[in-house]
Amino acid sequence: MSRYASRRPTYYEEYAYVLDFLPQGYYSPSRVFIRGPIAQVVGEQYFILLEVCPFPGITLQIGERIYIGTKEISLKIRRVLRRIRYEDLTARAKSELERMIETIVERRAHDFIKFFNEAQPLTPRMHSLELLRGIGKKTLWKILEERRKKPFESFEDIQNRTRIADPKRLIVNRIIQEIMDSREKYHVFTAPSI
Repeated sequence: MSRYASRRPTYYEEYAYVLDFLPQGYYSPSRVFIRGPIAQVVGEQYFILLEVCPFPGITLQIGERIYIGTKEISLKIRRVLRRIRYEDLTARAKSELERMIETIVERRAHDFIKFFNEAQPLTPRMHSLELLRGIGKKTLWKILEERRKKPFESFEDIQNRTRIADPKRLIVNRIIQEIMDSREKYHVFTAPSI
């Protein structure tokens, strides 16, 4: 590969939310025993699914926000073990994923409102807003018209001015789709899968 060839960007998470905590470890889908304690988490910035190893004696709670970055010393997490796919999640982690994504979207609402205010076309025939299931051409034009008048300030503002029933739900559904479908062409909110 040429040294000037473009490389895939590297994504790092600083914080994550615990989806499942397995103090004794677990059997992976390939029937290999993963020794514990291990937690499966979802990253706060790029929604990367990871397995992390806490320090001995540390118990993590489902839904707990933990520091997993490298800029500071983590008091709970010894190291990040590996990046995982949706299929690698335990049943409990899969059942918690949607709730954790909703929590993250609420915490980072300004980022997703900014998306509604600044999203651009992907191709001459497709706008990035159309990746949100439920937004067709008619709704797209309404969003573009309204944001030209005045930038959106909240999910409620988007809802009131565009008649989208639940803009936050559209974002959550898109994030889940990007996480679950490894063949997804466009990653608007998540890091591409491994």
